[in-house]
Amino acid sequence: MTTTTTTTTTKHTTCSLGRFSLSLAAKDLKASRAFYEKLGFEACSGDGERWQVMQNGTATVGLFQGMFPRNMLTFNPGWGDDPRTKGEDRKALADFTQVRELQRRLRGVGIEPVQAAEESGSGPGSFVVVDPDGNPILVDQHV
Repeated sequence: MTTTTTTTTTKHTTCSLGRFSLSLAAKDLKASRAFYEKLGFEACSGDGERWQVMQNGTATVGLFQGMFPRNMLTFNPGWGDDPRTKGEDRKALADFTQVRELQRRLRGVGIEPVQAAEESGSGPGSFVVVDPDGNPILVDQHV
């Protein structure tokens, strides 16, 4: 008896989502910032009252008090790493896939945003999709 196994693979167009970070829903921003500072993170942007972005080498954590209901993965199209600083410095990229194009591509493969970017806009924008385990993923273009 011979058994034949057929493997089906789905080929998807590669999407470059940009720089990756974690966005954490902080209950107490000052306490969270102090904790991450003890881990070697330094504040690199934010207002220090409601949100703070912390950097440790190539690791980035955003702390957001009262802005998001839960933690989420975040991608920033248009932001890249400056190879001269080994990923420690964000820079705007000259060539990248715009957030609205990423949203169209994801819709084309059956991923519908739970919060969509305005299709007719340009420049900064964002959308949120949710993975099969309920984890929100924010795609947030700043440039």
